[in-house]
Amino acid sequence: MTSFAPDSIVLNRKLPLWYQVSQSLRASILGRSPQDPLRLPTEEQLAGHYGVSVLTMRQALKELEDEGLITRHRRRGTFIEPDALRGAPVRLLGSVDAIVAQQSGMVTELLDHGHAPVPPELAEYFPQTGEVATYHRLRSDEKTGEPTNHARNYVRPELAERFDPADLVHRPMTKVLRDIVLADISRITDTVEARLADPETARLLQVPLLSPILHYTGVTYDGDGRALDVAVIHYRGDRFSFTVTLDAT
Repeated sequence: MTSFAPDSIVLNRKLPLWYQVSQSLRASILGRSPQDPLRLPTEEQLAGHYGVSVLTMRQALKELEDEGLITRHRRRGTFIEPDALRGAPVRLLGSVDAIVAQQSGMVTELLDHGHAPVPPELAEYFPQTGEVATYHRLRSDEKTGEPTNHARNYVRPELAERFDPADLVHRPMTKVLRDIVLADISRITDTVEARLADPETARLLQVPLLSPILHYTGVTYDGDGRALDVAVIHYRGDRFSFTVTLDAT
C-alpha cells in the first residue's frame, strides 16, 4: 500500500522538536489532495524523514491522534482520519510551520484582490510604501460549509507579482510566501484581541451583529526586519480559542 508523503521541514532547535514535527505533519495532512493515500509511513520512516528520534516522532503522532486527525492501529499502521473535524484551537508558538498548519485545512474562497493605499493603521509596517497588494478571503469548514473566519492580507507589491492570486485558494499566504515567492521569513508576530462583529464580519461569518469575535493580526518579517505581509483575520468567537504555548528553554 502506498503511504502518504508529508512535506519536509527545517527544524528550529530553540523550539520543542515534537511540536515542530507535529505542526508540519498537521499542515501536510490538512493540505493534502483528495487522491492522496490515507496511510502514513511507519514511525521509523517518519522519524528518518524529519531527522528526529522515534520517541520524538511518537510524541508528535500522539498530538495529532489526540486532535483526531489520525488513528493508530496495532500491526496495521497509522492512518489519516478523512472525516476529522478541522476546527481546532489556534495555537501560537514561534514556528512558521505552526502558522502554516493553522491556516490549512479549510475551504477558501477568494472574495477579491487588487491594489490599494496602505491603511493608516498599518502605515508603521510599510514605511515609504504608498500602495500594497490586498487579498480578501473567506474560510469555511470543509465538512459543514459553515464560515469560520475571513482574512485580509496586505502584501508588498513586488512580492505579489511573483504569485498567482489563485494560489491562495489552496495555500495559506505564509506557505505561498515561503514556498512560491521563496521569501526569507525570519519571524511572525501575532496579536489577538476580543472585538465585536461589525456589519461586514457579521454578514460574512453569519453571526449576529456585535457578537464576540477574535481579531488576529499577524505580521511576517524578512531577515532585514521588513514587513512582507500583514494578515488581519476575524474568527468566529464560538468556533475558535487561542492557546499560547511558551517554551521554557
